[in-house]
Amino acid sequence: MTTLVLTVVGDDRSGLVAAVADVVGNHGGNWENSQLAELSGAFAGIIEVSIAPERAGELREALAVLDGLLKVTVHAGAEEPPMGTARPLHLQVMGNDHPGIVRDISTVLRAHDVSIDHLTTRTTEAAMYGGRLFEATVVARVPASVDLEALTDELERLATEIQVDVTLEP
Repeated sequence: MTTLVLTVVGDDRSGLVAAVADVVGNHGGNWENSQLAELSGAFAGIIEVSIAPERAGELREALAVLDGLLKVTVHAGAEEPPMGTARPLHLQVMGNDHPGIVRDISTVLRAHDVSIDHLTTRTTEAAMYGGRLFEATVVARVPASVDLEALTDELERLATEIQVDVTLEP
């Protein structure tokens, strides 16, 4: 089987997921994994589809019928990257919302060659504090060559500097 990764974006309205699922299903594709969301009136997502190699081109062409409803971009998927000797890392970030939190955390992770597999963020009203609360969950892979204690120390230093709580779960 061939893997295709679809990115979709458009104005949010009912029926968008069904429209994509119909095209995928009608052309022999199997919807494997996805992350879909409505954000500020826009619908956006990423979908992993498996399909017989000889039908991949047909599916790519068929997705064009969604133009005007959704912008769909098709990427060739890669084989699952080997975990090798990388260690999983789960990171929780929470604090008063302010610009730069994702940039600062991801910069530290990049400096230690940590690969982010999944990042979820959200802001909510913090009624008792009179502002917005920022929350992030990161699932990542840390190469065996990385000093986990040094990474932890740097994230804790950064957390103090930008005034957020960071919790690591190796």
